[in-house]
Amino acid sequence: MSMHRHDTWELPAWALEVVDEWDGTDADDESRMQLVIDLAACNVAEGTGGPFGAAIFDRHSGTLVSIGVNAVIPSNCSHAHAEMMAIARAQRALGTYDLGADGLDHELVTSCEPCVMCFGAVPWSGVRRLVCGATDEDARAVGFDEGDRPSNWQEALESRGIEVIAGVCRAQAREVLQQYIDAGGEIY
Repeated sequence: MSMHRHDTWELPAWALEVVDEWDGTDADDESRMQLVIDLAACNVAEGTGGPFGAAIFDRHSGTLVSIGVNAVIPSNCSHAHAEMMAIARAQRALGTYDLGADGLDHELVTSCEPCVMCFGAVPWSGVRRLVCGATDEDARAVGFDEGDRPSNWQEALESRGIEVIAGVCRAQAREVLQQYIDAGGEIY
């Protein structure tokens, strides 16, 4: 058997350049969302994955902890979603599986509402806030299968103490989904 190793959580070479260009000083929800939309757009433009971006921020300082982009196709790994990558990279960087433990307070900003897998990962990750751009309907409209997430998913997260903010820069995030389709991107 031939073994090929590819780190599922490896970022494309261009990703850190996007972060370096981002001015996170006094970042609000819209500017943080713009960063993840830029990551998603570059992922499409560079042909390095799907039209989704995500990032983890410290809620108190606003510090960017990690980023993620969808890498399902290049990694041949169905769980290599942007949110999963951002969560895993933050947990590795901070040395903890719980981003809400021992005084930690983090948020996940993602260019699209979470699919059913990423929805399930949100509470287990320990993040205390979720900020979303495009909607489930936007992703489905271009052909993505987001799974059978509960219709009351926002309330379900909020009942666990996770604040949910939806629709931030939705039109821009939706444009990236359409750009992916227009470029002939594979639906997976």
